[in-house]
Amino acid sequence: MSENSQFRFPGATGVGSLPGTDAREAAKTVTGSFEDFPFLAELPARGPGADMIGRTAGMLVELYARVEPSGWRIGDRPGRDTRRARSWLVEDLDALEEFTQGYEGELKVQAVGPWTLAAALELRNGEAALSDAGACRDLAASLAEGLRLHLAEVRRRVPGARLVLQLDEPSLTAVLRGQVRTASGYRTHRAVDRQVVEATLRDVVAVAGGGPVTVHSCAPDVPFALLRRAGAAAVSFDFALLTERDDEAIGEAVEAGTWLFAGVVPGTDGPLSDPAGSVMGVRTLWRRLGLHPGLLAEAVTVTPACGLAGASPAYARRALAHCVRAARSLADNPE
Repeated sequence: MSENSQFRFPGATGVGSLPGTDAREAAKTVTGSFEDFPFLAELPARGPGADMIGRTAGMLVELYARVEPSGWRIGDRPGRDTRRARSWLVEDLDALEEFTQGYEGELKVQAVGPWTLAAALELRNGEAALSDAGACRDLAASLAEGLRLHLAEVRRRVPGARLVLQLDEPSLTAVLRGQVRTASGYRTHRAVDRQVVEATLRDVVAVAGGGPVTVHSCAPDVPFALLRRAGAAAVSFDFALLTERDDEAIGEAVEAGTWLFAGVVPGTDGPLSDPAGSVMGVRTLWRRLGLHPGLLAEAVTVTPACGLAGASPAYARRALAHCVRAARSLADNPE
C-alpha cells in the first residue's frame, strides 16, 4: 500500500456545486449534511465568476481573466469579472467560517485543475491556452501559487480543519486524446504528452504540502493510473460511466492505496433508490475485482455523480443526505 493509504477519508461528502445563490444557506446545508466531511460550496447560479472556470480564474496570481462572448479570456489586468469572482469567494469563505466554528476534521475545497483550466481559458488570439506550451506552464504556476494562498486562508479561518484539496479535471481525458476543439470548431488541439500532463499535475498537487488531494472528473475514461502517479490520494468519478475495461486500473489503484470517491447518487432531480441500492454497483465491482469486502469502508467515499448546480434545492438536500445513508449502508453491510 502507498503512503496515501495512511490517510482515511470519511464515508461521504459532496462534489462542489449546489443550486441557489445564498452562501449562508449553502454553508448551513453542507455542514448540516456532512458532520465529518463538509466542503466549501460553489454557487454558479450567481453568474460569471461563480462558475467553475471563473471562480478558479479569480484565484490566479499575476494572471487575470475576463468574460468574452466566447468564454473566459486571459487579460492584462484585473477587471470587474476578476473582482466579482474574488468577492464571491470571500463571501463563501465568510459563510463557511460562520458554520464551522470549533470544527475539527476533514474539510474539502475545490478548484479547477491545470489542464481543464488550460482547455477552457482563451489566450488573446481566442485560442485555448492549451494551444501554447509556454502558456500552459505559466497558467499552472499561477494556479499553484493561487491555491497555496487559498489553502492558507482556509486554514486561517478554520484552524481545526484537515484540508483536502479537490482538483476538478473533467477535460483531462480530452486533453490526453487530442479531443479539445480549436476556436473554429473544425480542428482539435494536438494531444498533450502524458508525461507533461503528469508532471504538471504533480507540481500542482504539491501545493497541498503533503495534505491529501483528490482529482475529480465526471467524464468517461478517467486516467486512474496517471492520477495515482501524479500524487493524487483519491480519484473522484461518476460511477455510472465506469465500464469493465476500467476494472484493472481501479483494482491497481485500490491496491496501491488510492481512495475512491464513488459518485453513485444522481446529480439532477429524480427518484432516489434505497441507500443499499445506491451502492449495490460498488459492491458488485468489489466482487468482480476480487477485493476483500472489509476494504470497502476503508477505500470508498460516497458522493453525488457530479455537482448539484442543476438540481432543485430540495433535491440537492435529499441527495447529500442520501450519500450519508448510502455510505453507512456500505460500511455496515459490505457484502
